[in-house]
Amino acid sequence: MNEVLPRESFALSARVLGALFYFSPDSEQAAPLVSALTTSDWHLDWPLTQDDLRPIAETLRTTTDEPLADAWQRLFIGPWALPAPPWGSVWLDRESVLFGDSTLALRKWMRENAIAFEVQQNEPEDHFGTLLMLAAWLAENGRDAERDQLLAWHLLPWSQRFLTVFIEEAGHPFYVGLAQLARQTLASWQSSLLIPVADKPLYR
Repeated sequence: MNEVLPRESFALSARVLGALFYFSPDSEQAAPLVSALTTSDWHLDWPLTQDDLRPIAETLRTTTDEPLADAWQRLFIGPWALPAPPWGSVWLDRESVLFGDSTLALRKWMRENAIAFEVQQNEPEDHFGTLLMLAAWLAENGRDAERDQLLAWHLLPWSQRFLTVFIEEAGHPFYVGLAQLARQTLASWQSSLLIPVADKPLYR
């Protein structure tokens, strides 16, 4: 059994990050998490060192004039062009399009591993938040090999570039802190993986 990435702490952190990147901050899925990250000592239980987490916790608690829901709309929905689109194919496809070749490769991998996946309407499966929640589900169900493949082949090849641009462009302390937390957490996962991360060219 692969316990290099401990299942319980991995699943919790992946689910929290995934929900906060995917759902509106005032949704039933994300609102309690937003409250926890802005009012509690959550960082004491997060699976990273406290020296890494204290400045992130301070950033998450910083107030600003822009309502959090407005920032989420600006960063994830539009109507204007998103500063850091959260879909893998935008970064991995030469034309930077949705439903690109990397999305099709993800779908093929999911079919081959009998992974059912429900998305809202006609949305690509390679959204950063949904991939994190899928990784959490795989961990919770003891599917360590598939979890590691999902990370190494379909998420980590582009996620650090996405998060770097997201941090530069977010313009809201909560989402800057969230992306910093995600970047540190995913880097920790990568250092513990037993399989190499796929080397894929990035186009943004």
